[in-house]
Amino acid sequence: MTDGIPGGGEPETSDSLKTFGEVVKTFRKRARLTQEEFAPRVRYSVPTVASIEQGRRFPRQDFVERAEEVLDAFGVIRAAARHLARQPGIASWFRQWAKLEAEALTLYTYENRLVPGLLQTAPYARELFREQRPPLGDDEIETRLAARLERKRLLTERPNTAYSFIMDQHVLERPTGGAQVMREQIDHILELDVRRNIEIQIMPRTRGHHAGLGGPMQLLETPDNRWFAYCEGQESGQFIADPKVVSILQMRYARMRSQALTLEDSRSLLRQMRGAV
Repeated sequence: MTDGIPGGGEPETSDSLKTFGEVVKTFRKRARLTQEEFAPRVRYSVPTVASIEQGRRFPRQDFVERAEEVLDAFGVIRAAARHLARQPGIASWFRQWAKLEAEALTLYTYENRLVPGLLQTAPYARELFREQRPPLGDDEIETRLAARLERKRLLTERPNTAYSFIMDQHVLERPTGGAQVMREQIDHILELDVRRNIEIQIMPRTRGHHAGLGGPMQLLETPDNRWFAYCEGQESGQFIADPKVVSILQMRYARMRSQALTLEDSRSLLRQMRGAV
């Protein structure tokens, strides 16, 4: 998935991210707190706090609010966070989705083009960036790769979020990056599939018609139980808030879950495909 970046990339470290990190660090030092003392007060790990202060990680809204309160920052941290919305490189239509994704109670993803970003291994994602057109420089590839791998932390950091993924079988049959890369990719999917909050289903080639032929889609449920959808194309994305449209996509996704292989059969097919690569 292109994840909302023109050209298919991830958000890059920007001046606004670096500035926000410096603001947090300045107020933390003003409060005479070390990162080790500050981290538990905002309910984040020390490495995450360090990444935010270094401008390498986009802060979630709960971090912004807790940091503002803990550091008594006179509204400065909140104001700095608002400017992050104007960071270069990330499209506005995905920025809103990414913010909701980080807080979601439920996240559904259907893909018929490539392995969903949250499930990608580093070698698989690097191959996608290497083959990007227009071409990317080595440093840009590594920066975008780091951002994509950072985003994958959602799967392990949010064990109470229910994740559902449906992929067309041909996505995993395409030898992206070669046989070894695909073996590792399928192994990674099988490792994630054992988590209680992650369900992965394969839409088999033998399914002549299914409800997802209109294209990829994502659906999510927010903490206040509202549902939104997101659909993405080559160089654009559509954030959908209209309840009627979201309801239609929910109906299609529900149908796909019944049309795809069961969880057990999907796991069995993944093991077969892994051995055949």
